[in-house]
Amino acid sequence: MALDAGHAPEEFKAHPDWKDIAPSIAESATLGDGLRRAREQSGKSLAELADETKVHTRFLIALEQNDWSSLPSRVFVIGYVRGYAAALGLDEQLAVERFKRESPDTSAPLKAPIGVAFEDVKRYSPRIIAGVALVALAIVGWNIFQRVNLMRAPQPSDIAAVPESWSLGEVPGQNGLIDLSAPRAAPPDQTTPALYITPGLEAQLTGVDPNDPAVIAAAAAADNAPVQKAFNPRGAVYGAPATASQVVIQAKKPGALVVRLGDGQALFARQMATGEAWRAPLGVSAVIDVSDPTAFDVYLNGEHGGILPAVLTPLAQLNSRAEQAARQVAEEQARRQAQIQADRAAQQAAQSSVTPAYAPPTATN
Repeated sequence: MALDAGHAPEEFKAHPDWKDIAPSIAESATLGDGLRRAREQSGKSLAELADETKVHTRFLIALEQNDWSSLPSRVFVIGYVRGYAAALGLDEQLAVERFKRESPDTSAPLKAPIGVAFEDVKRYSPRIIAGVALVALAIVGWNIFQRVNLMRAPQPSDIAAVPESWSLGEVPGQNGLIDLSAPRAAPPDQTTPALYITPGLEAQLTGVDPNDPAVIAAAAAADNAPVQKAFNPRGAVYGAPATASQVVIQAKKPGALVVRLGDGQALFARQMATGEAWRAPLGVSAVIDVSDPTAFDVYLNGEHGGILPAVLTPLAQLNSRAEQAARQVAEEQARRQAQIQADRAAQQAAQSSVTPAYAPPTATN
């Protein structure tokens, strides 16, 4: 980029090869005059300058005549000015700044000087603060006014006469302490209603007469066997379905329950809440790990079987207990059925021995 100084020292002008430098754009009356003078002094024609800058001749003429209305958009004109100045060895930036001053951009909105908005805020801030304070005082005053209006002075009662029950004083029979009876026992945890038996239907289907003394005695002996508390869900039940499980572990109070397989993988893990239960699957080799064994009840085949014996309990041990209990129940039922059948056969044999044989009557002559 050539320097647009405008003047050269006298010792440079005395040289035989000296050629006067391009005049300064700043000394010209307008940008167009400065460009035209520089072109004329360089000896270049508009056609040569158009070939060098690749700008049409009519646009170069418009620049020299300051005819901004004949030029294209502002972005292209700035490029034309920069190319024109570079071709003549002038200061490009100085030429562009001269163009911007002589042809300001009217499309850009004017901006307020820096600090004016802040000064406006400082000027009006006392009024704004005073207005906010007045609004706040008005709201507080209105609330106080409403509360004062709602307050009422104490007034005598509207009751014309005192009810008779208020003037009797103590009620006869209630002048002393009330005697309470001893507390009653808590109701059973679970009750099972007695089954309804259609008369004659059981004897017809099973071949056993429920009115038979032997059957009644066997049933009485069976009723003497203790019946444990049945499993009663009191929360969510996890694990296997009811038809595929013989062991249920239920939490009496909150506690951690973790069931691990033989390889250490966790089959089930949960912080159990009170009443929640887990059904153990059949045929699975696992270990039950709990935080407190006394916090969990064990139910075998639906009946209470105590609490967990230890912190770590093999699941196979509980399943074995359930299978053993189921076998004992099945054997007991089979034994009672066989005893009933034997007693009935003995009773029928005794009746047949007492009854005399039938003898047909003989004919008399």
